[in-house]
Amino acid sequence: MTENQKIIDFLNELKSAAPAPGGGAVAALTGAQGAALIMMVANLTVGKKKYEEYEELNQQTLKEAQEVLTKLIRGIDEDKEAFTGVSDAYALPKSTEEEKAARKAAIAEASVAAGLAPLNACRAALAGLHLTREMIGKSNKQLVSDLYVAALNLNACIQAAKMNVVANTPALTDRKQAEEWNREIASIVEEANKLTGEILKDA
Repeated sequence: MTENQKIIDFLNELKSAAPAPGGGAVAALTGAQGAALIMMVANLTVGKKKYEEYEELNQQTLKEAQEVLTKLIRGIDEDKEAFTGVSDAYALPKSTEEEKAARKAAIAEASVAAGLAPLNACRAALAGLHLTREMIGKSNKQLVSDLYVAALNLNACIQAAKMNVVANTPALTDRKQAEEWNREIASIVEEANKLTGEILKDA
């Protein structure tokens, strides 16, 4: 989803028979919505006398949430491109032993990018959840429900993107990397659920 693409165009592309964009791109977009909501709350807090003791926090949050947002927007296209690479690899011929070996190597290589794209989305969304938790009670109180929605979107991004990580790690030839990614994603999911619970405890 390029910066110039309309949401309706993305949805039309998503609902088509094209294999990409798919779930990974949707996960990244969902997380991006959460990051944008954090920025909305911060923007409606900075400069207000009532919250001046948290001015520095909200200003810093704006900068860090923008970084999260940028990564997640980039992740939409990264996931689409990575999945296309995997799809192309699976479409390679496999009539001879040489072709089978070449196809297997291509699938393994493409799976690295296809696993890394959603993993990066999870990493960015987790950073967004940390920002959201810090904003609770230190930002415009009238917008606390927007922070709840931000947390739900960021957590949904992680839960969804995890599916794409674990779907690709079995194809990696570097089993050490695959195991590291599986451990990391499990840790991210656990931390994300903990943070989301803390954020929503008074919802």
